[in-house]
Amino acid sequence: MTVNRKISKGKCIMKKINKNFKHSSSAFTIKKSQVKFYEKIDKIPEEGDVIYGRVLSLGQHDTLENTSGRIHKIFNGTKAVFVFGNRYAPDHYESIVPTDNVTTVDMVARSGVVGKVLNKNCTIGDPTTIEILGYVYDKNEKLLNTKDYPIITPEKTEKKSPRAKMILSIGTSMNSGKSLAAEACCWALSSKGKEVRGSKITGTASLKDILYMNDAGASHYTDFTHFGYPSTYLSREEDLLNIFNKTDLKYANNPKNFWVVEFADGIGQRETSILLKSKCVRDRIYKLIFCSNDAYGAIGGLIKLKENFGLTPDVISGVCSSSPLHIRELQEFTNIPILNSFNPNTEEWLKIIS
Repeated sequence: MTVNRKISKGKCIMKKINKNFKHSSSAFTIKKSQVKFYEKIDKIPEEGDVIYGRVLSLGQHDTLENTSGRIHKIFNGTKAVFVFGNRYAPDHYESIVPTDNVTTVDMVARSGVVGKVLNKNCTIGDPTTIEILGYVYDKNEKLLNTKDYPIITPEKTEKKSPRAKMILSIGTSMNSGKSLAAEACCWALSSKGKEVRGSKITGTASLKDILYMNDAGASHYTDFTHFGYPSTYLSREEDLLNIFNKTDLKYANNPKNFWVVEFADGIGQRETSILLKSKCVRDRIYKLIFCSNDAYGAIGGLIKLKENFGLTPDVISGVCSSSPLHIRELQEFTNIPILNSFNPNTEEWLKIIS
């Protein structure tokens, strides 16, 4: 139960947040001990702003991921900490941080990212609605924004060569199997005693993908939320490159190691396209994996990958790699190796990625 605590802040009165609140993974850089008070204020939301909210009506999402990866069941009335962010998800929602003062918001990801839905895939439900009880403050009455508390601060500032070998997993769109391919790489390499680090550079907050890399053998696992970004959709080019380069500096300095990296969504998506066009990213690619849901998605993707970025992958994988028929269709078009990421053969993967 929330109790009042009188703290002078103009004419407003802050309220104390009960310690039993749900701490969503979108607020990954905020420690639970920092979350002390909330207050209703007139404010235009900004990306990374932390709010204390109550589930007003359940929709597509009826669960909430916390900062340790646990999935909570939520109900009408559940109170939690949420974070304003954008989202780009062809299979779910396109949403943005509202541009005016709002009292309710849409929950657009299980991680607790909230915003204003612009478009949705017609196969999914309407978003869960969150009532904003107030913006969140720490014990010193400072408004909390996740981007103010990055937890990756590399000691080095200059990339020295040689570096850890970067294996990049990209694809045609979300749910094309990029994360599974990244996991297959982590598993194949770590099972042979190789030191592996796993990173997801772009996307919407969700610990699932990097936790699976850890399960598959990555000793260190990170994503953009470690820099305080609830999402990278609509981020500036310099911010995207900052996330990539600082992660590289922190976790990929040892040339004996492998760095497995995933870019979210497809090669036509804005942020992925920005990164693939960047020389500092392209120069780091040791092996490139391209994922697709089906054979002709892969064929079209290979053409665009070559035309737009001058890149040819070393491996085709993802959802299409689980189907002998998709593989047969692909083999009529290309001789690029096609490796199954659902049931990976370690030796086959190692022949190409190690």
